Amino acid sequence: MNILVIIIVALICLFVGGLATTTVLRKQILRKSDTLLKEAEEKAEILKKERILQAKEKFLQLKAEHDRDLNEKNIQAQKNEVRYQQREQAFSKRVEEVTKKDKELEILKKSLSTQLELVTKRQNELDKANLQAIEKLEALANMSAADARAQLLESLKEEAKSEAMVYIKDIVDEAKTTANMEARKIVIETIQRTATEHAVENSVSVFNIENDEIKGRIIGREGRNIRTLEALTGVEIIIDDSPDAIILSGFDPVRREIARLSLHKLVTDGRIHPARIEEVVAKTKKQIEQEIIEVGKRTCIDLGIHGMHHELMRLVGKMKYRSSYGQNLLQHSKEVANLCATMAAELGLNPKIAKRAGLLHDIGKVPDTEPELPHAVLGMKTAEKFKEKPEVFNAIGAHHDEVEMETLIAPIVQICDAISGARPGARREVVEAYIKRLEKLEELALSYPGVVKTYAIQAGRELRVIVGADKISDMEATQISMDLSRKIQDEMTYPGQIKITVIRETRAVAFAK
Repeated sequence: MNILVIIIVALICLFVGGLATTTVLRKQILRKSDTLLKEAEEKAEILKKERILQAKEKFLQLKAEHDRDLNEKNIQAQKNEVRYQQREQAFSKRVEEVTKKDKELEILKKSLSTQLELVTKRQNELDKANLQAIEKLEALANMSAADARAQLLESLKEEAKSEAMVYIKDIVDEAKTTANMEARKIVIETIQRTATEHAVENSVSVFNIENDEIKGRIIGREGRNIRTLEALTGVEIIIDDSPDAIILSGFDPVRREIARLSLHKLVTDGRIHPARIEEVVAKTKKQIEQEIIEVGKRTCIDLGIHGMHHELMRLVGKMKYRSSYGQNLLQHSKEVANLCATMAAELGLNPKIAKRAGLLHDIGKVPDTEPELPHAVLGMKTAEKFKEKPEVFNAIGAHHDEVEMETLIAPIVQICDAISGARPGARREVVEAYIKRLEKLEELALSYPGVVKTYAIQAGRELRVIVGADKISDMEATQISMDLSRKIQDEMTYPGQIKITVIRETRAVAFAK
């Protein structure tokens, strides 16, 4: 019983102690809560003040920026207003000036109208007076005004013609003085820089043999060997009494070369019969074709020409076996190419294009077919077909004036072609044609009135015309030389150039007895 009471008392004490402890803890918690709340309120107040200050600063900053932008706009508006006012003042000033000029023009127009009326009136009076004077002059001279005008025009025409001839002569002399030396220098330097060999070929080739016994073997039984060889090569083989020689005749140098090489192989081998001839000729044709290609490539390499179509190079190689007036065509084309390059460089043009055009200018002479076209036009079409530049194929087509010249390369090619072909010894010319050309030169000069004698000298390079001093004046002699040069250019074909010299002289002869 005591124990229970003790327990109950202990429990009551514990309960009372817990309540007291709880009350103390609650008071402490309340005190801490009040402290935290006060601190939070203080921090909140401080943060509020900071935010208010930041907002004020931001507002002041934005306001300053706005005021600055507004000031700038106001300043710009003031400047624009000043500019507009200045333009308005200038425009007003111009309007005033235009108005003033209009008034001045109106006054001037009235003045001119008055003066025009006076001039018209005076002109009418002068016309009447002039008509009366003409009638009086016609009556005194017994000649109409039309006849007098015709005589006056005729005299003026002769005087003007004489003065024009003097003027033309002075201009020509001045041009020759200033330009002839430079042109001559360029041409001479171009020729001097170019050296070439000349190969004069004929329409026949001679095949030498060791003895005349071989002739019979070449002819064969009943002539079958020689007939086969002629049929396969297209060359006439002439076997006559010439000792140790067989003549190959044909206009095509390629065919003659094939026949010569085939004969050489057959004679060296010793087997000569139709089947062997066919085999040897076929192999020789392939060999010549390969050699043509190699010659074309080597020529382009030697001249420094690159990027040319292989068909054009083959035609270049084919020129080795072609001659023109006895001048080897390949040597002529190489010489023209070098001349063109040198002359183009002297004149400040592209030497590579000029050299290319010079090499290809005569490829129309070695076509694979025989079209009915001039060789210049055919060469131009061939070069155009194989994608050559327009300057190149125009120069090819224009070097004989078949087409119009479009670039400065074209006359250079034409000039260099004439230089190469006209040089003494470069080409052969048939004697009959040469004589006819000289006779025609003299006949053209004799067709002019007042010409006494004509002489074609220096192998047709110069024509001397002697005129009568009592029939032709100095001005007329100059006119004859110019007219004759134009007539020769229009009516004749000749290499190089022809110098026309008109001689007018007076001789006084007396005898002392």
